[in-house]
Amino acid sequence: MAQKADKDHGLLRSLDWWTILIYVALLSFGWVSVCGASYTYGDTDLLALSTRSGMQVVWIGTSLLLGLVLLLLDDRFYGTFAYVLFGIMLLLLFATIFNPHNIKGSRSWLVLGPLRLQPAEFAKFTTALALAKFMDRYGYNIHKAKDLLITLAIIFVPMLFIVGQRETGSALVYLSFFLMLYREGMTGSVLFTGVAMVFYFVVGIRYAEPLLFDTPTSLGKFVVFVLVQLFSATMIGIYCKNWREAFSAIGLCLGTTLLCLLFSVYVIPFDLFWVQVGISVLLIIYLLWRALNAQVRTYLWIAGFAVGSIFFFSSADYALNHILEKHQRTRINVLLGLEDDLKGAGYNVHQSEIAIGSGGMEGKGFLNGTQTKLKYVPEQETDFIFCTVGEEEGFIGAAGVLLLFLALILRLIHLAERQASVFGRVYGYCVLSIFLFHVFINVGMVLGLTPVIGIPLPFFSYGGSSLWGFTLLLFIFLRIDAGRHRVND
Repeated sequence: MAQKADKDHGLLRSLDWWTILIYVALLSFGWVSVCGASYTYGDTDLLALSTRSGMQVVWIGTSLLLGLVLLLLDDRFYGTFAYVLFGIMLLLLFATIFNPHNIKGSRSWLVLGPLRLQPAEFAKFTTALALAKFMDRYGYNIHKAKDLLITLAIIFVPMLFIVGQRETGSALVYLSFFLMLYREGMTGSVLFTGVAMVFYFVVGIRYAEPLLFDTPTSLGKFVVFVLVQLFSATMIGIYCKNWREAFSAIGLCLGTTLLCLLFSVYVIPFDLFWVQVGISVLLIIYLLWRALNAQVRTYLWIAGFAVGSIFFFSSADYALNHILEKHQRTRINVLLGLEDDLKGAGYNVHQSEIAIGSGGMEGKGFLNGTQTKLKYVPEQETDFIFCTVGEEEGFIGAAGVLLLFLALILRLIHLAERQASVFGRVYGYCVLSIFLFHVFINVGMVLGLTPVIGIPLPFFSYGGSSLWGFTLLLFIFLRIDAGRHRVND
């Protein structure tokens, strides 16, 4: 018996108490922030259930109880029932699309009497478990088309269901799983493609109206097509190991563009967009010819990248103006500086920036924030709660909170890397990817650096669904990590 106990190391000895300590610290600071955000002058009891600070104590208490239950379960339970939990959650997500309860324009809530739950918050941990289970399968190879397609399906199916609930922000969180895929061997070109698409969208939309010098050429379109050519030519040098060919392609593209630009500026003005289209088409034809002539498939992938880039950019404007909801379109335009709208879509961000700026270095003190007490910032207890931290605790307090989140992320990386199984490592990286995405986007949108997509700050934003969801993510991983020493009999 003693030998078996020694093999299992004991649950208490195997738990990572540093991570639990960080979790408790975040919960504590989160409750203080909810108090500051929800407090109104004259309140005498912060723990009353009629107040949000009082209800948050209930959510924290139930979260701690949930974490304890998760730790008491055998770590093998999560792998055994990963697909079952994922299937149940997919059914709930699908059913929620047709839920008649529409709350703030979203159909993401299931209302069961006085209890309201968001299945989208719980689908994160089931998706992470399903990914870990599938990628732990014998013979799995992320470079096999079949394995990659199934992996992507596990990610995108719940995303589509959540988009159907009009919760685009929650759906975008699932893109964070690509950080885990990159750790598990996915080629860096996929990550680069994602970054390139962001560049195309921002530059193309932001500078669509300004003209290039004295020509009738859209600056945004011109720059995007030049970037497509430069990226594609550079990929020849990186992936085909032929830098001479890459520099020749870059020289021809830029040289032709320069000559046409000079002609348009000093001789006859014309739209250089069509020149750029022609150069890009010729480059794609050349890449296809090289793929057939040299029998090197890499050229075909580069050609596909160029075609995909042009298609994405061409459809970006349509998606912005015809697919996205009006409020989403306005938020993007405000972020890109195309609209001010300080009384509409830009109001939240503008007020949160005022609140954070007014906090100064040391802050105004607990319950002394004027912007938050006077309710100038909408959703200040949920999505915009970080502005309360900045106003009441100042730069020092806000920096301290961010350092706590950094410590959590670094600790999760450490735990994920020490896992003995692919299942544990994949699930661990899924967890830290989700936390990293939430913190980066939430703090960024409060500071006006990222679009306002309505996702909570882990352990800070008011509400039971998000707090339970993050607790599930974290404590399942802690239990899996605690069982890493188990020796199979």
